[in-house]
Amino acid sequence: MGGHNAGDFASRYAVNTVKGFIAESREKNPVKLIDEAIKLANRGIRREASEHEAMLGMGTTIVVTTVIGNYAYTANVGDSRLYLFDGTLTQITKDHSLVEEMVRLGELTREEARTHPDRNIITRAVGAAEDIDIDFFDYQLSPDAMILMCTDGLTNMVDDREIRRILSTSAEIGETPKILVNEANENGGKDNIAVLIISPDADEV
Repeated sequence: MGGHNAGDFASRYAVNTVKGFIAESREKNPVKLIDEAIKLANRGIRREASEHEAMLGMGTTIVVTTVIGNYAYTANVGDSRLYLFDGTLTQITKDHSLVEEMVRLGELTREEARTHPDRNIITRAVGAAEDIDIDFFDYQLSPDAMILMCTDGLTNMVDDREIRRILSTSAEIGETPKILVNEANENGGKDNIAVLIISPDADEV
């Protein structure tokens, strides 16, 4: 979480913990597996924060996905997002943020939310509370679909229409994340930007 103590440590710790747990587990249910992995990361981050004063209050957003056959299973906490692109760009995850709650209540439009001064305030994070609330999504993948995972450093700087245009016109999937990051930086680049694109049809997963 930007602006919070040791956010970089929390992010790295969460990724390493989730990856390590999944690699060693014999659990076959993807939802249960991801749920246990994120909860383990949450406990570990809270433990580290309690033992090191400089880490008090640290936390991180997370988005996790796995592809099994032609289905994807996704979890998120916070405002890092996962999109599905199959010609149409669809946001699969739901932001856990103050402005998203205001949009859902009809207090803000989607466009107003993009520039709202409180748009970086999140309502859930890994490490923020003892009991973590994780959202899960499952969806079918069409042939040639792509999955885009990203932090708000991208989505606060590049709107969905421009993301869709770049995904539609970029020939090389390996170059597309760089193009998206460059676009975000050209638009102001006010935050760290992480972008990952998966092409399940390319035997990557």
